[in-house]
Amino acid sequence: MKEYRVGVIGATGMVGQRFVTLMENHPWFRLTALAASGRSAGKTYGEAVEGRWAMTAPIPEEAKGLVVLDAQTDAERLAGQVDFVFCAVDMKKEEIRELEERYAKLECPVVSNNSAHRWTEDVPMVVPEINADHIRLIDAQRRRLGTKRGFVAVKSNCSLQSYVPALHPLRKYGLERALVCTYQAISGAGKTFARWPEMVDNCIPYIGGEEEKSEQEPRKLWGRVEDGKIVLADSPAITAQCFRVACQDGHMAACFMKFREGSKPTMEQIKADWAAFSGRAQELALPSAPKQFLHYFEEPDRPQTRLDRMLENGMAVSIGRLRPDSQYDYKFVCLSHNTLRGAAGGAVLLAELLCAEGYI
Repeated sequence: MKEYRVGVIGATGMVGQRFVTLMENHPWFRLTALAASGRSAGKTYGEAVEGRWAMTAPIPEEAKGLVVLDAQTDAERLAGQVDFVFCAVDMKKEEIRELEERYAKLECPVVSNNSAHRWTEDVPMVVPEINADHIRLIDAQRRRLGTKRGFVAVKSNCSLQSYVPALHPLRKYGLERALVCTYQAISGAGKTFARWPEMVDNCIPYIGGEEEKSEQEPRKLWGRVEDGKIVLADSPAITAQCFRVACQDGHMAACFMKFREGSKPTMEQIKADWAAFSGRAQELALPSAPKQFLHYFEEPDRPQTRLDRMLENGMAVSIGRLRPDSQYDYKFVCLSHNTLRGAAGGAVLLAELLCAEGYI
């Protein structure tokens, strides 16, 4: 595989910082350019994140001395330096849509962590193990944009990454509906406990927009490509309630599921399907792909956030406590690392898929 020159837009934020750490020693990708708002432009990256570095690992040496560009005024310069960019900016949605399409029209592919383009008809929203075939939408998007290389591709919301992969291999049994309650870490809001002291010893039963994303985005992931857009899946229907909890990293979910009458699998079948499940990411042996995507724990007190969020470098999903339910058919608990599998790591895996399939 060739070496790709990579830029990160929004490099000073928490997800941007995670992108920067993931580029260190990546076998395919070389960090070449960094961009942020005008407040950071002109500073070295080390200067721009001084006092704001939120990762446990130190700032990679390859990034520390790079001069931060202005994501908007330096767009042409940045696009000319890289083969593609990751985007994780904190702006209004309309501004993000305009910025990402601007880079695409500069013939710079954009792999986005942002939600702004998730419902654009010809923008693929991809979890590589679940709907890798949706990248075919890029052909229609390029026709609309008038580009040869440029496009925008996005990953789904971080909270979906635990329960949607667990539900996915069970859809063949006629999975009709699911109820999910998510317990989401503070890094999902771009925070640390030092910056958000009111979250210590606290739980907030509301995250703006999160429940709508949790209920609707799976329909696009499970949809089908037709005439250059996604036809949304009708089932399973999902209802969600989302909480912010006092964990630094790791989104947990309690999930309840109901199958079509007469098609309910056994618990043994469900566990076997989870253990055997793999997708295009594993087939291609992508560098960031977990060898086993879904891990089931038999212990009654697992998965646990601190013990299991880094499973397979934070790219696997942990599942446990599968048991019958009195109102639904079954219930279980699941966990994923929200800034790795759920954010930057999921976007890196998507970029690897796009490179391996010849779109970048």
